[in-house]
Amino acid sequence: MADKGSCSFFLTVYVAVFLMVHADIKINTQVGQLFVYELQREMFENEFLPFLKLYGQVFDDPMAFKCNKQSFPDLPRWLRFTQRHLFDNGFLYGTPLEEDQGKNVIEITVINKHNYDTFRERMVITVETPGKRMPYQAEFYLPHREIEKVLPSTVQEDIKRDIQRMWGTDRLDIVNITSALDRGGRVPLPLKGHYEGVYVKVGTDQYFSECLLKLQTPQHQQECEAEGKSSGDCSTCTDPSNCITWCKSTLIDLSRPVLPPPAPTPGSGILEIGGFYDPPESPPSRDYFQDYIGTVIVPFALAFVLCLILAYIMCCRREGVKKRDAKTPDIQLYHQRTILGNTNELRSMAAGRGVPQPLSTLPMFNIHTGERVPPVQRPFHSDSSHIPLIMAQEAPDTDTLPR
Repeated sequence: MADKGSCSFFLTVYVAVFLMVHADIKINTQVGQLFVYELQREMFENEFLPFLKLYGQVFDDPMAFKCNKQSFPDLPRWLRFTQRHLFDNGFLYGTPLEEDQGKNVIEITVINKHNYDTFRERMVITVETPGKRMPYQAEFYLPHREIEKVLPSTVQEDIKRDIQRMWGTDRLDIVNITSALDRGGRVPLPLKGHYEGVYVKVGTDQYFSECLLKLQTPQHQQECEAEGKSSGDCSTCTDPSNCITWCKSTLIDLSRPVLPPPAPTPGSGILEIGGFYDPPESPPSRDYFQDYIGTVIVPFALAFVLCLILAYIMCCRREGVKKRDAKTPDIQLYHQRTILGNTNELRSMAAGRGVPQPLSTLPMFNIHTGERVPPVQRPFHSDSSHIPLIMAQEAPDTDTLPR
């Protein structure tokens, strides 16, 4: 009995581990059809319950989704991911082509921005061969929509119903949804009423209706180029947000075979089929003497000629002192010599000046006696003019008047 109990226990553990390892999200899609998968935040909140649940309350923490192909930093070229805000769900969307057939293993990393805890999930997307043949396709522009608001299935159904009434068929499928920012559109202002715009491509096996064929008329193209509006707009929309721009809508007819581009005309420089091209071992020699003359010798010669002309003007065209004096009148030369002689005489007299310093410039000079004795060494008289000014300032309380 013990052996049976241990075997059942190990079998249960093995099955649980096997299921945990292989518990991947598996989805199948077809070539040429739109693939959309919504990453719901509620689905991953249970993975953070030990951190989110506190005293019986579950907190709505912000979550960020990071998606990439296994062992690669980015997603496959046909797949895109978008998440507008941390409190919104994320969307994986895209339209695979024929060369994208096979399995694509996508790693999904969920980051709790409150405590930065992470959780990883794997998704296996299998791209199968195309199922429906949709040779007639049309692309419409919705200016009042954003990519996150169009990817939910309910909004896609509303858009399909509007186009079905315009096309006149129920066999209609959405082929691709692209944001206008991926087509070179500008980022809208963060204000209410400004949207990035979305391109929606639909396809079917039924030919275009008369309403849609107006998009290919020359009158439609002329009116769109001139006024930006077309008089043949027959589109209808139950929701104002799903209204399309008629001038930015196009028709795509894949029923006609696409002709390959014409082959180049054989001629000079184009090898014949099966021809052999033997490249030269070294490029042909070239004479650079003329280039050297034009870039080095000619500028150097011009610079040398200019230097000679400047030297002739500065050195050989000078008049000289004698020639200048010969042209100057005698009276002007006499005045000049007189001024120079007087200047030299004054300078010589100033250099040999022996006159004593004026008494008025000396300190404590008495204008009456002419004495220059320091005031401290002479007696004071009754005359207030003989009292030193400095002593009077030093003893302002002293009575200097005679008694």
